[in-house]
This record gives sequence, C-alpha cells and structure tokens, in this order.
Amino acid sequence: MTDASRRDLETSVVASASSIDGRRFTFQCSVHGLELQVGAYVSIGGWPGQVHAIELASAEGGELAALVSADSTGSANARIALARGHGVVLEDGVGPFHDLPIERADDATIVAWLQRMRPQRAVLDVGELVLQPGVRFFLDAGGFDRHTFFCGQSGSGKTYALGTVLEQLLLETTLRIVVLDPNSDFVRLNEVRADAEEVVADRYRRAAAELVVRGAAPVGAERLHVRFTDCDAEEQAAVLRLDPIHDREEYGALIDMLESGLEDSATSAVELTERLRGTPDPEVQALGARLRNLGIHRWPIWSVGDADSLQDLVAPGGPRAIVVDLGSLETPGEKAIAAESLLAALWRRRAEREPVLVVIDEAHNVCPREPADGVTALATEHAARIATEGRKFGLHLLVSTQRPHRVNELVVSQCDNLVLMRMTSAADLGYVAGVLSFAPAPLLERATTFRMGESLVAGKIASHPALVRFGPRIAEEGGADVPVTWAQA
Repeated sequence: MTDASRRDLETSVVASASSIDGRRFTFQCSVHGLELQVGAYVSIGGWPGQVHAIELASAEGGELAALVSADSTGSANARIALARGHGVVLEDGVGPFHDLPIERADDATIVAWLQRMRPQRAVLDVGELVLQPGVRFFLDAGGFDRHTFFCGQSGSGKTYALGTVLEQLLLETTLRIVVLDPNSDFVRLNEVRADAEEVVADRYRRAAAELVVRGAAPVGAERLHVRFTDCDAEEQAAVLRLDPIHDREEYGALIDMLESGLEDSATSAVELTERLRGTPDPEVQALGARLRNLGIHRWPIWSVGDADSLQDLVAPGGPRAIVVDLGSLETPGEKAIAAESLLAALWRRRAEREPVLVVIDEAHNVCPREPADGVTALATEHAARIATEGRKFGLHLLVSTQRPHRVNELVVSQCDNLVLMRMTSAADLGYVAGVLSFAPAPLLERATTFRMGESLVAGKIASHPALVRFGPRIAEEGGADVPVTWAQA
C-alpha cells in the first residue's frame, strides 16, 4: 500500500463515540487534522463532553471496515494509525449510546452548557478556559465551604491566581476572610490597580473598605501584635520552651503568675521580664531569666494590655477581611507565634459558628509535616483540627504551597477542592494524585506543561475539572520578583 493510500484511509476514519452508562465514553478519530486533546470539550451527538485521555493507536485488516467511511477501499491488508481515547459526558440524564458522531465543541455550545450549570448563588469570575480562549469560567462561591488546596511551583503564577480568587470572594460574597501572608504578597489587596475597569474598581473599593492589613510597626493602630496573656497555658509554655513535667516548677510559676495578674501593671514585655527577675520567688526569677535568655521579651510582636491584638481582630464583629503580614516580622519565632495565635483564637471561638475562610499561604511553613519547634507544632495541630472538624463550625481552609509533600498530610487530605498550577516534579504530582484522587489523573499530568497562570481546577468550586487561565487582577500585587537586569547584555 502506498503512503498516499494509507493517508486516505487514515483520513477517512469516522470520528465516533460510545458509552455503556451515559457517563463515560470511549472514542476514535483520525489523527489527521486532530483537534482533540486532554481536557478538550467535545460534542457527542449534541451532548457536551470532555476528553480525559487520548493516545495514538493502530488498526488493520478486518477491523478497518468498522472504522473508516463506507466509500473507502483497499483496506483489506492495510495497517493505519488513528487516535483513541476516553472521557466523560458533562450532561446529566444521558443514557447509553453507540457510534454517535464526536467533534470538538464550539464556544457557543460550551457557553450554553456552563450557563445551564451555573449555580443559583454567587459565582466568581476568575479567568477563561485554556482550551476555549475567551470563554469565561466561574467558580462556585458556595464551594468554598469545603477546604481548598492551592499548589504550584515557583513561577507558576500561584500568588497571582490566589489574589484573583480573594478579590472575587470580596466582591461577590460576604464571607469573612483571614489571610496568613508569609511573603507580604497580599498587603496591597485593598489597593485598586490603575488599569482596572472603573465600574469594577468602584465596586471593589467598596468591598475592600473593611479589609485591614496588620504588620510590623513601631506604634499605632496598624501594628500587628499579640497579647501573651491571651494565649492559653499550652501556647505560653511552647513559646517559653517549657515542658509541664521536666520543667514543672517553672511551668507552675507561669500558671501562678498569670492567675495573679502580675502583668497588669507592666507596660511592655521587657518591663514584665524585669519584674519577674526581681521577685523573691526563685521559680518566678527563673521564668524571667528564661524570657531574657531566649530573647523572647524583646520581640516587638508582644503587647501588654494593648487593644486590637491579633486575637481581638478575629473576634465576631471584627473586620470583614484581615491580612496578617507575617513577612514584615523579623524573626521566625514571631512569625510562628502570630500564625499560631490566630489559628488558636479562631478555634477557641468556633462555637460562635461564624463562617470564616482561613487562608494559609506558604502552608509548608505554617503547618508543616514535620514542625521544627513547639509553637509551629501547635499551629499545625490547630490547622489539622480545623481541617478535620472546622467545617461544622464554619471554619474553612484554603492552604497554598509550592511544596505539597511538606504540608501536614491530614490538612491536605481533608481538602475537597484543588487548584493545581504548573508542577514539573513527578514526586509532587504523584503525591497530589494520591491524596486528592478526585482529580482525574490525565488532567493532573497536564500540569507539567502549564504556562504561567494556567491551572487545573477541580472539586465543589468547579462544575467539572477544568483547565483555567487566571486573571486579570483588580488589586495591586504586594510581592514582586527580583529584577533580572543582571542578565541583560
């Protein structure tokens, strides 16, 4: 058989799909002029579907008669290439079918289907479909009542995409939002970009009017601070590296001190430390010496009796949205206690059942698989507790990381939503696939080829596992990449 004859046969392969349950389908089509790929949308006899896998296959002999158009000839001894794959039907109520024509769906078909699937509640306009450019994709805001895992390697556009989601939640919902921001990426979330569309900009300014940012500052209402006495005994002991058994005398002195109200007359953590060292009780003196020797008393984050502490801000009636600028704090210890105090305060107030979205950026530092110190271990325990029990109290997590396997596994495993951006590490992708198995594996594998801003969105926040390109942003970005002027000729 000549190459031309083989090509004619391959071109004449009839594109058709079959399904025995009306939900999953298999298909075949010609490899010439192929428009289908993993994640692509198709029309199957008028029904919308999505391709989950496609590969090169071959056929020969008598099998060809069932594959090629009736007017094709010369197929008896031929061997040809074709494409075979499988996918899912996106419409409910479709029964079994066989040999229905399949073709790439046009924009109008997908827009109409997305409109039918649109929930009767707030939706978030976060971007467009990667494989249907120009078709806007909306997240289901109600889906954030499930925990969400947001991951992607450095340079994937993860921070930009997360900012888009937070902006839309501020715009379209009344959900309270608390952001732990280790890299100061969201400190300008209340500042509108100069190029934002004016109508949207005005709406956003109103929505973000109740957003507050708290970071390191010497004095004033904008200062991020924690009252040591608002922490419970377990938190205080972790900060002081006290063990209730091995350090029982000092631990007991700590409890007695807090119950006595000795700190009420102190004006700062430094003054409190000196007062402790000057008391006649040797165990209280030892406690003061411990504070001084560890340098904890000089952490600017501490306050003694100041109003609007971090614990106060998360109380009911506080700001609609809070960005906790951990990146502005100088020491790892201060960052750890700020994160731990916030998570602990939210958990202590869980009985109030106020819906709150707790956003933990760079979660591998806040709630790691292997905490490096007692305070971080407590923060991890709180995060895991919120992950397993928080939903019934209205506490919903959104954890973001570039290192999935380094985040506490219990936290990750409780997530029912996934936003996956570029991830070239086979180990990280395998981990995500194993823990969050609701996301189709062939779509997960596409993450190795994603461009900046492209992602796989799956779970309750999406009508279906979708390939989405995020943007544009409304607010200014807080962080910025280091300029690469050194690479210029």
